[in-house]
Amino acid sequence: MQMTLKALSALLTYPGRELQAAIPEIRAALASDGLLGPRDVRALGPLLDELERDDLYALEERYVALFDRSRTLSLNLFEHVHGESRDRGGAMVDLLETYRAGGYAPVGNELPDHLPILLEFLSVRPLAESRAILADAAHILEALRVRLDRRGSDYAAVFAALTRIAGATPDADALAGLSNEAEEDPDDLAALDATWEEAQVTFGPDPNAGCPATRDMLARMDMPVSAAPGRAAN
Repeated sequence: MQMTLKALSALLTYPGRELQAAIPEIRAALASDGLLGPRDVRALGPLLDELERDDLYALEERYVALFDRSRTLSLNLFEHVHGESRDRGGAMVDLLETYRAGGYAPVGNELPDHLPILLEFLSVRPLAESRAILADAAHILEALRVRLDRRGSDYAAVFAALTRIAGATPDADALAGLSNEAEEDPDDLAALDATWEEAQVTFGPDPNAGCPATRDMLARMDMPVSAAPGRAAN
């Protein structure tokens, strides 16, 4: 198991008492696993300190303001590629098939493309495979890192660590496209409501969905909606 990926997955979950209690174990895993260098581990220190020592209600409020109220900081990866288009549903089915093929069954109410869930899955996959998948999403990870850093959030260090593990340079054109998106004000609730008032994505069993190769499963992250294979542009 790649303990670093499991630890980073935990750091991106909604904060609770269990996470706070697990911070010493997470520190030890990051330091001993060897997947990150000492500098990257030290960069995660402020977030670990914050999660371990700050008031839980303050941690929850900051988490919601960042990842739940801001669409450009969504931890659902396909949100940044497919938005609410029909292509997102197809990509979600493929991702579920990949999880099942790997003997992994996500639990909870989050969507399959939720980054902590993906990292949990990757933590039990061969390292080369995990790196390849993270490399496919490198432009998303870097865009999130930049946005979080701009807001002065210690969560930026998690995305810097994931980019380091991927070992890939983000695609410049894909990154530029994400960088051009306007960022929301998490305190402007009326604007946020208007932004989220779109058709709900639905997905379910697809009789034609096989078990795609894991790398191909996320290759569509680099494609605009109109270029997704086998689907018409909206």
